[in-house]
Amino acid sequence: QVQLAESGGGLVQAGDSLRLACAASVRTLSMYNMAWFRQAAGKEREFVAALPLTEAPDYGDSVKGRFTISRVNAKNTLYLQMESLKPEDTPVYFCAAMRSGGPPYRISARYDYWGQGTQVTVSS
Repeated sequence: QVQLAESGGGLVQAGDSLRLACAASVRTLSMYNMAWFRQAAGKEREFVAALPLTEAPDYGDSVKGRFTISRVNAKNTLYLQMESLKPEDTPVYFCAAMRSGGPPYRISARYDYWGQGTQVTVSS
């Protein structure tokens, strides 16, 4: 059983930066495709960024150029560096792991394991 735990969320102002972390059990990061999604209350889960094992990172259109996904396998940790935050970046952020398979990486139903989420609130 893979366990994921997000951290790093909080309350920031528009224009600020924030880094989220996702700690994974076992050797998850070296075996899985990883991604970040976010979900606002009453809305569908939205793709943010994916870090496939053998392909280049992929980003959602609304965060491209502002967010950077990365991993440190030695620490079993996935990161999401968020710059120039906007109020619309506010929802709960989840990290996810996909056991196997290629693209598409933007579909949440393809991911096998999820963390509990961390809240990000960006005030204007």
